Amino acid sequence: MKKHNLLLAGLAVWSAFCGGPEILSQTAPATSTAMNKVPFVGCASDGQAGPQAAPTGPSKAVAISAAAAERLAWYNAQYGPGVLAPRGWHCFSIYGSDGSNLFVSPDAIDSKTLLSVDWKGFTGQVIEISVSSGGTSGRFEVAKVIARVFPAYKQFAQNVIAEGIEPASDFPSGPYATDKLTDRGKNIVEFETPASTAGLGTDSRLLPNASPIDGVAIITGTDTDLIQLSARVSAKDRDLIRLIVKQVESDATNATQ
Repeated sequence: MKKHNLLLAGLAVWSAFCGGPEILSQTAPATSTAMNKVPFVGCASDGQAGPQAAPTGPSKAVAISAAAAERLAWYNAQYGPGVLAPRGWHCFSIYGSDGSNLFVSPDAIDSKTLLSVDWKGFTGQVIEISVSSGGTSGRFEVAKVIARVFPAYKQFAQNVIAEGIEPASDFPSGPYATDKLTDRGKNIVEFETPASTAGLGTDSRLLPNASPIDGVAIITGTDTDLIQLSARVSAKDRDLIRLIVKQVESDATNATQ
């Protein structure tokens, strides 16, 4: 029971830092773009402390056009950050002491499949926003992404490698050859992983297919946490990617101010 309570307490603090439903719903990006509201969609979750019901929350004000707002909604689970995604999609989150993963897809999401050890990942359209905690076992995922695209934080990766828990070969240095990267500062890297290739986009629960994966990786917090968005959508929705990425960057920045 004590371990269970400590986990819940840790998740509550971590969720508040990342911006739980109530905090993120009030966060507005610093921009001159007009603010418009999108509906809040609560997402059920399951993980180390057991199933969590879908939370409720107010509409979220975001700096996007009215036309874009009519196509988007704000999806959020009990723990971890929320994400903009097309309206009418399904969502579910898995979480633990290492972090959380929120999935939003036009296809129904079977929670039992997500939690199965045999599940390999998504093959179709999906938007995933994940948080890996640098202060827990999530540090291994953080270190792997740092080794790829965050040279300013290489000491963190070197310290994790020096633990000897995972072989150094699990932490390749340098970007994927085919990824298209855009640095937005020392701690933010936007990326596009081309179709049918491995890259930052597939360092997620998205399996490669005939469509590209867009997203952003962000190092944040005193524990050197990693927030990563990986998004694969239809051609008609690709114009929304820029808005989704920018909102993740804005929320991550505001959460640390």
